[in-house]
Amino acid sequence: MKKFVYFVAAALAFSKIAAAADTSAIMVDASSGDVLYQHNADQKRYPASLTKLMTLYITFNALENGNLKLDDNIKVSHIAAGRSPSRLGLNAGDTVDVKTCIVASIVKSANDCATALGEALSGGDEREFAKLMSKTAKQLGMKDTTFKNASGLNHSEQQTTARDMATLGLAIYHHFGKYYPLFSMTEFEYDGQVIEGHNNLLKTYQGVDGMKTGYTLSAGFNIVTSAKRDGHRVIIVAMGHKTADERDQQVAMMMDRFFDTLESKQKIDIQALKVAIETPKGGQKKDISQYAYNLKADAKPKTDWAIKIGAFSSYDKALKHAQSVQSKFSTKLSAQNIRIDKLSAKNKTLYRAQIAGLNKNDANTLCTALLSKKQDCVAVLLKADTMFAESTR
Repeated sequence: MKKFVYFVAAALAFSKIAAAADTSAIMVDASSGDVLYQHNADQKRYPASLTKLMTLYITFNALENGNLKLDDNIKVSHIAAGRSPSRLGLNAGDTVDVKTCIVASIVKSANDCATALGEALSGGDEREFAKLMSKTAKQLGMKDTTFKNASGLNHSEQQTTARDMATLGLAIYHHFGKYYPLFSMTEFEYDGQVIEGHNNLLKTYQGVDGMKTGYTLSAGFNIVTSAKRDGHRVIIVAMGHKTADERDQQVAMMMDRFFDTLESKQKIDIQALKVAIETPKGGQKKDISQYAYNLKADAKPKTDWAIKIGAFSSYDKALKHAQSVQSKFSTKLSAQNIRIDKLSAKNKTLYRAQIAGLNKNDANTLCTALLSKKQDCVAVLLKADTMFAESTR
């Protein structure tokens, strides 16, 4: 099993920026550093907002060294305020506390906040901060990474690899465990508004508790994510995907294969895992909604009826409502099957929540109870080919 070392890395062949049609991926055991799976892991790529992980690594180091405090206020420059979206919306001359900038960089992927942090840690010069980022990367063993700004906005010389980003993810987890829980946040409140994040796997896959997504047109959709189950933690990097759903499906499938293998074996067979990952069941990609709660996509309802309980403006809202109904009527919902369907209606995207695993009488009884409280509910007979994910919670 190949060892994944932070500070001493084997020489890697220099390669060109990967074509947008291809992707890179790597999965690493967080405890041992062993590489469990890799595909194009050493291809040069644009990191996009994964860059912010290095900005945060250096910020955490400054906090630990006492050079910065979470409640310190930092001034926002014209350069930071002028960064293109995603942004928190800071104006030149504003002050913002360090913790808000950290959280906004993680959840909102706020370019203005990341730039403000970089400037605060480099005497106001983001170019100097970028040099520190690249120097730190080399110290960590990220031999194929160069940073040019704190945010991840496009720069032709800002490059990395999936392997190097896994190194950075491991370093953050092991070196700054005190701050790691911040990466599990899916929303935060700022200036009277609740700001939601972009990392859908935090909401849909059991065990995922960080870290960071990223996207630019040149980079594609990237992610560094970490998941733990039954004492086993893996860190996965996926880069260069065409859509966020495609990226998330790939990562969810990789975690499924790894954790499913752990259930039956004490030791992972790397070659068998590679085959399992590269040969998806049925040869077809699955919708990310089928991975809610880290559920097996081939699970089927124990009975033939379901209740449709409303359509919502976001996946998260639909899932939360389904969870609420599921919890309230848990004695009737023993199978606990949830599905969130994406719908298009009048130029809008809606997400319909459903719960299956019911018999006809229970479905009708639950709908009567929900309708009496002025909540949407329709009982439906499932078609034979309808697929739901069965919860293991």
